Formats: sequence, structure tokens, C-alpha cells
Amino acid sequence: MNIFKLAVELFVLYLLYKLVFDFIIPIYRTTKQMSGKMRDMQEKMNQQHQQQQQAQAFQETTRQQASSKKSSDDYIDYEEIK
Repeated sequence: MNIFKLAVELFVLYLLYKLVFDFIIPIYRTTKQMSGKMRDMQEKMNQQHQQQQQAQAFQETTRQQASSKKSSDDYIDYEEIK
């Protein structure tokens, strides 16, 4: 009877070992890795968004400067040549 009880306990310990090392730990590693990759992707998206906003702001300032130059240079004196 003692040997049967010991065998059952060893079998249960083996199952717990397999559960922990073949199921729980890989899932933990995978979720940790995926959350890290998601964080990296989010940071890249934020950087791209900031760069895009900076580029748009730069284009807007150059347009404003170009339009202010055009408005002052709109009128050109014209002399008729005979």
C-alpha cells in the first residue's frame, strides 16, 4: 500500500513538473516577449508620428514664408518698350 501511495505521489509530482516546465513557463516567456515587441512597435509608431508632425510643421512654415514673399513681390513695375 505504501508503494502504491508513493507511486501516485511521484506521478502527481511528475505531472506538476511537466505542467510548470512545459506549459506555464513557455506561456510566461511568450507573453513577456510579445509585450516587449508590442511596446517597441508602439514606440516606433510614436516616433514616426512625431516625425510626420515635424515634417508637416516644417512644410507649413515654408508655405507661409513663400506666401509672404509672393504677396510682397506680386506687383512688378512694367514699362512698355517701343
